[in-house]
Amino acid sequence: MSNPNLFATNHPSIDLGQTRALIPLKYMSEAHLDVLLTNAQVHYLYPGQRLWRRGTMDGRSYFLLFGDLQLEDANAESSLIKGRDIATPITPAEPREYCVSAISDCALLSFDTEQVDKLLCWSQVSDYLHTVIARDRDMDEDVEWMMQVLHSNLFFKVPPINIKKIFKQMLVRLVEPGECIIRQGEVGDQCYFIKEGSAEVVRTGASGSKHLATVHAGRCFGEDALVNEAPRNASVTMVSKGVLMCLPKQDFYRLLKAPEVPWVTLDELSCAVDTVVVDVRSEEEYSAGHYPGAVNLPLNLLAIKSRLLKPAVNYIIYCSTGRRAEAATYLLLEEGLSVKALQASQQLFASEKRKNLEVDLNYVLRDGRAVSGH
Repeated sequence: MSNPNLFATNHPSIDLGQTRALIPLKYMSEAHLDVLLTNAQVHYLYPGQRLWRRGTMDGRSYFLLFGDLQLEDANAESSLIKGRDIATPITPAEPREYCVSAISDCALLSFDTEQVDKLLCWSQVSDYLHTVIARDRDMDEDVEWMMQVLHSNLFFKVPPINIKKIFKQMLVRLVEPGECIIRQGEVGDQCYFIKEGSAEVVRTGASGSKHLATVHAGRCFGEDALVNEAPRNASVTMVSKGVLMCLPKQDFYRLLKAPEVPWVTLDELSCAVDTVVVDVRSEEEYSAGHYPGAVNLPLNLLAIKSRLLKPAVNYIIYCSTGRRAEAATYLLLEEGLSVKALQASQQLFASEKRKNLEVDLNYVLRDGRAVSGH
């Protein structure tokens, strides 16, 4: 556990612009970052106070906003980190390898590590899909509402690997003004996204009917039907002609199960020949240390850069946790490429293996294969 005396505040009022300088948060959409910030904590340390001891495990990622911290390893060797010099999480590996304490007044921002990883992957696969949709001129009028759908927290439990399937499960319904879509008291079996038009939400009680809201294109209603069996708590009626996209409950549940992708182990990776290793983390994460010979194709740019890959070449994809690698593998398989994801990729960054990572050498793709970039 972390220091019980550490002063932390929940649900802080945090400057969104400040978090935009942090890595990898800067590669997350504002909608997803807003969700992440609701569970953030701000921590304050004073000189001599400890952030954590060696061996600590608390499942959180800490970013130093200002101040100076001292890191002490198992051999009592010390190093210094300054808030103005670091934008990445402080020694993210767990159990913690260092004892960390303040040598000046410090402020830190922390997040649930698992939530960061999930929302980052969700956001970047959404970027991928946005780029794919934007390239298709026949879908110009669909881009806005589809992106609003992807930013709905209704789908944050859906594995990012299934994002493209969300729209395939939706059914089109043409509606007219005055048409009642949901009736209060009924048990629902689907939810609705407004592609075109607007609707009025009304609740009826002992004192009569009360207008709750008017919902417009891109908004969702009736989503409670997907997660519980409770009766509808309000009625929804169209106030204009429109188009609804309907998602049945059984199809929503199918989205919660991730499809399988092919995996390789670290041992298989080390023995692989005639294979290109691809790092789908951000450029900054890649530059801080990457698998020898790996090229960098960030997940959020994959829709643009996947054309650099060739169907005749075998690729192994990795990231820091496996989640972004799994998503990238699935997306590239759909493009007809020969790809596999690396299992337990976090082991690449374990303390005993970090010395094997490359820092000074970067690689680029040429004819689908990795060559030294400088």
